[in-house]
Amino acid sequence: MVTERSQRALDISIVGMRRRHIPSVLRIEARVYPRPWSAGLFLSELAQRTSRAYFVARHKGKVVGYAGIMLLGDEGHITNIAVDPDFHRGRVGTRLMLRLLDEARDRGARAVTLEVRRSNLGAQAMYRRFGFQTVGLRRGYYVETGEDAYVMWAEGVWTPGYERRLAEIRESLQDGHAEEDA
Repeated sequence: MVTERSQRALDISIVGMRRRHIPSVLRIEARVYPRPWSAGLFLSELAQRTSRAYFVARHKGKVVGYAGIMLLGDEGHITNIAVDPDFHRGRVGTRLMLRLLDEARDRGARAVTLEVRRSNLGAQAMYRRFGFQTVGLRRGYYVETGEDAYVMWAEGVWTPGYERRLAEIRESLQDGHAEEDA
C-alpha cells in the first residue's frame, strides 16, 4: 500500500490500453476481483473503438491500474476500474476517473453511470466526489459472491459546473489534499 508520505511523489501516467498491457491488467484483475475478466473479454472491448475506451495507469513503466468506459449516444457507462492493491491510496483511481470522464465529455456524454459493490465504501466515496449519486440497487449483481451493487449516476457531466468539479479534483491532486479512493 502506498504510504501517505509517498502519495505526493507518485508519478502516474495515464495512457490508452493496448494489447501489450493485458498481461499486467490480468494480474491486477486476479488480485482484486473474485471473478476476473479474461484476456478475450478485454481484447473484445479494445476492438470496439467507436463505443469503448480503456486506459491504464503506469508508474515507472509498470501498469498499476486500469479503467474502461462504454459510450452510447449521450450516456457513458464505466465498465471496469481497478488499482493494484500495492498502489491503493496513491490517487490512481482518481486519475483514472478523471481520464474516463474527460473521454465521456469529449464524446458528448451528458451522464455517466456505473455499478459498485455495496461493500466498497472507498470507491463509493470517490464516486461521490465525482458527483455520482446512488439511484438504485441491483440485488445479487455480483454472481460470484451474491453481493448487491449500487447503481450510481452522474448527471450533467457536460455542464460548466461539472467542468469546475473536475478542475477542483485535478487541483487537489496537485496540492496533495485529495481523499483517497480505490
